[in-house]
Amino acid sequence: MVLLPLYDRNPRHRIPFQYVTVAVIGLCVIVYLMQSDLTGRDGHRLILGLGMIPSVLMGEAHLSEDLYLVPAWMTLLTSAFLHGGFWHLAGNMLYLWIFGDNVEDSMGHTRFIGFYILCAVIASLTQVAVDPQSDIPLIGASGAISGVLGAYFVLHPRRRIWVLVIFRTFPMPVWLVLGVWIGFQFASVTILFDETSNTAFWAHIGGFVAGAILIIPFRHKSVPLFDRVKRPPGQR
Repeated sequence: MVLLPLYDRNPRHRIPFQYVTVAVIGLCVIVYLMQSDLTGRDGHRLILGLGMIPSVLMGEAHLSEDLYLVPAWMTLLTSAFLHGGFWHLAGNMLYLWIFGDNVEDSMGHTRFIGFYILCAVIASLTQVAVDPQSDIPLIGASGAISGVLGAYFVLHPRRRIWVLVIFRTFPMPVWLVLGVWIGFQFASVTILFDETSNTAFWAHIGGFVAGAILIIPFRHKSVPLFDRVKRPPGQR
């Protein structure tokens, strides 16, 4: 993409440290290192056995016994911790590091775990709904992280994100950076890429929309939306 987010300066107010965000990043890195040690058939088996395959999830196809690792429904979660390569992992973890802490801060550690898992599941199911016959394994944390982006967009649209644009760094408002991001996802499924693309753009869209909606009930009630300032009772 043309815009590469690098960091924000949005302080946390309710938690001293983003334990869940860091734990998810650590787990994804550990799983990727384990993947990297596997070669040939073992690596292929891991992707097929733990990746989410729409046709298998829908019962239209079945894995052979030597490929079966977990029930098909469980791959809605396991697939979110696998990645197809270093840059796939690095890009996802960069986005989670930048945006995850403030979303976790808005709802607390326990709720954030549930929020993250739910966004991952909804993102995968969105891809299944669009292409239920696909036999291509869906892997990566992109769907869940898209949910984090959607939540951040609703919480802090006027905050600034420092982005890399053609070798220069600029501060830009969140509404613009993430607006360009989600616009690119929609453009990708309509005019830019054909059905043979191996990127699950519909999962990104589903995750983003899910996160933007779920942040409303998941956040602590004292946390305002859209960067509105909470005023003391009695003030207008």
